[in-house]
Amino acid sequence: MSLVSTLPDAARGAPSRARPESRSLLDTLRLWRRRARERAELARFSERELHDIGLSTADALQEISKPAWRP
Repeated sequence: MSLVSTLPDAARGAPSRARPESRSLLDTLRLWRRRARERAELARFSERELHDIGLSTADALQEISKPAWRP
């Protein structure tokens, strides 16, 4: 099973956060889709897997309840 990516955004080919005003609509939609996928993956983690990455169940629930447009 793959884990949520821990690479910096630039290494994953994601848009830079340095200049959000220059982010295109397509880049923004891609970012939101990535967040949604990562949160869906996090929702499938067992309690043990969450513990392995240093998250409590409450931390995970808080993260997965966010809409895709919220960092």
